[in-house]
Amino acid sequence: MSNLYVDACYEGGRRGNMGDDPLPRLLRVDNLGGFRYRGKVAGKLHMLVLTSSMADADWPDSLDRETGVFTYYGDNKKPGRELHDTGRDGNLILQKIFELARGDADGRHNVPPTFIFVNAGTWRDMTFLGLAVPGASDLDSSEELVAIWRTASGQRFQNYRARFTVLDVPVISRAWIDSLIAGNGDDAKAPEAWRTWVKTGRRRALMSTRSQEYRSKIEQLPVDKEGEAIVQTIRDHFEGSPHAFEHCAAVIARFMMPDVVALDVTRPSRDGGRDAIGQLRVGAGPGGILVDFALEAKCYSASNSVGVREMSRLISRLRHRQFGVLVTTSWVDLQAYKEIKEDEHPIVVVSAADIVDLLRRNGKGSAAIVSAWLTEEFPKAG
Repeated sequence: MSNLYVDACYEGGRRGNMGDDPLPRLLRVDNLGGFRYRGKVAGKLHMLVLTSSMADADWPDSLDRETGVFTYYGDNKKPGRELHDTGRDGNLILQKIFELARGDADGRHNVPPTFIFVNAGTWRDMTFLGLAVPGASDLDSSEELVAIWRTASGQRFQNYRARFTVLDVPVISRAWIDSLIAGNGDDAKAPEAWRTWVKTGRRRALMSTRSQEYRSKIEQLPVDKEGEAIVQTIRDHFEGSPHAFEHCAAVIARFMMPDVVALDVTRPSRDGGRDAIGQLRVGAGPGGILVDFALEAKCYSASNSVGVREMSRLISRLRHRQFGVLVTTSWVDLQAYKEIKEDEHPIVVVSAADIVDLLRRNGKGSAAIVSAWLTEEFPKAG
């Protein structure tokens, strides 16, 4: 059997049934569910395998490849059950391993190695994203595992949002995997980054910087039909009311930057070229500081990009030590994007794809839900 290599695709069968799943043969786990494991939930877990389609709009699992942080949602995804009362005990497992991870070395020693796989998009093939541990170094412990509320069919219920760190381990040896399957994980065969975390709690993340800092048009637009429908719903709602969209853009900016402490939409006739001005808190407590920023909102159609002229307008309005935020329902033209990156202008770009992602993270995963939210929060005048 093979080692595990980060971003390698592991092919399954081609018979068209559940037996095609490659993970039972690869790791000796079940062929169903997002949570698969070796060992016992109420006892010792020897290994945990998390799988995701990465395509659930209501529960958007995601990997930030630049920071190595993987966001994973639990398995209580429908109303009618208590948070931990799920068929495969997924949320119970999350609660258990995060509690152990917050403890000392003895606690971390009982946390199972977590292997993350996502659907490759062909048959039941799976892509390996890496070896992960609970939590993230840049998060407070209270933010690592959070029970969030959702509403479906008029009913409220809770599910977990968990944050993992993918460790800087490019290859997982078959020898270590086999020892985990046997139930007697051999620490001598474990990767160094894993042993370091168990011993000290230090997470050495697999971080991958972008080869180019600017994004293409395709990267800035939604990749699925429902995402396109969400953005079109926003365009339709604010058609002919660009100033009204500025209020929506301010809320979207808060979704992206939760530490914004003030954000005021300016009056249309006296905005000084800025649609909103705000302050972002950097740091916590008395030692924190407030950084000013200016926001520009562009409710554009899918065929209309934000170009050099609009971007130059925002840049020229930035005051000393301010940064800018551009929120658009379209995308930033390649030349304009290149210029702000190459000239190192402090501009945060929130494109159509980012808007969809932020709305989904905040429980607004369909055009119908977004439409209801817009009607409630931003009613049309008259």
